[in-house]
Amino acid sequence: MTMHKTTLALSLGGLLLAGSVHAQENKLYLFNWTEYMDPEIIEDFEAQYDVEVVQNYFNSLPEMFAKLNAGGVSQYDIIVPSNYYVPRLIETGLVQKLDKSKLENLDNVMEQFRDPSYDPDAEYSAPYQWGTTAMVYNTETFPDAPKSWSLMFDPEVNPEHPFALMGDGQVSMGAACAYLGHGYDCTDPEAWKEAARLIIDTKGRDTFSGFTDGTPALQQLARGVTHVGMSYNGDYLFFKDEDPETFESLDFMIPDEGAEMWVDAMLIPSEAPNPDMAHKFIDFILDAQVGARLSNYNYYASPNAAAEPYLDDVLTQPPVQPSDADMQRLRFTPSLQGEALQTFQQLWSEVQSR
Repeated sequence: MTMHKTTLALSLGGLLLAGSVHAQENKLYLFNWTEYMDPEIIEDFEAQYDVEVVQNYFNSLPEMFAKLNAGGVSQYDIIVPSNYYVPRLIETGLVQKLDKSKLENLDNVMEQFRDPSYDPDAEYSAPYQWGTTAMVYNTETFPDAPKSWSLMFDPEVNPEHPFALMGDGQVSMGAACAYLGHGYDCTDPEAWKEAARLIIDTKGRDTFSGFTDGTPALQQLARGVTHVGMSYNGDYLFFKDEDPETFESLDFMIPDEGAEMWVDAMLIPSEAPNPDMAHKFIDFILDAQVGARLSNYNYYASPNAAAEPYLDDVLTQPPVQPSDADMQRLRFTPSLQGEALQTFQQLWSEVQSR
């Protein structure tokens, strides 16, 4: 059903764009993760600027990157990639610098997100939401679970219960690197090889149920198909709130060896049809109350300091706001390019094929 709608919207969009420049001025094309935007925020933006927001969705960063490379760079006004893809987008010329004079609400951004390692001085990106990727496990199966990735990687700690790793190679390899003592954000090829061997061994165990991302991983855990998996803190909390009974025995854990902290950011493609409206949209999301509404809807942490007074209580404590001790253990996934990226991709292909 959605498929037909999208096709129709795209063909109509094509006709309108060909018809007049005016039509284009009254549209904003947003390319975002699925189910990651409060529909009411879109309605308010449309009303305020007399514009129609056309939303398209992606489920993974490689998918988003491929779409941009295949001409999407002139089809979308706003994209929402994760931090470790930002340098790649900048490097390949797929995004343009922000005009900060058009972003009055930029001052609302928290100190820690103003000069991020993935985009120095935030020249290209403005933060959207942030969160963590770590472990979700069944507390009834593991009442004395160690705060450790060993629940997945050590057959003595978990000899008989099914578990899943994540399909995102860098995140699963990061977890294996962390478990081996190399740190979640390791970039040393020798450490990667060791991590790859560990995952290949892990795949060989009868209890390995496969590579499963985010939401499906939580659904498997809820059904008891797996007892340990990897997912995002906001997704976990969202499902727990929707269905407290099923999720009562599931807990979210940041292992002591370290895990991923990520930021999803808003960027403007280099040939965006409506960059002016794109700046208005970014500024709108950076508004204190809109920023809070976004987080209250998504169950993810807000990078907006001014939004704090308006956030639901549940967003100010774990698992959404990690404890100070856990914050120390979180790292960004490294952004790989050139030779490092090739090496990594070769290793990950080998992991998947074995």
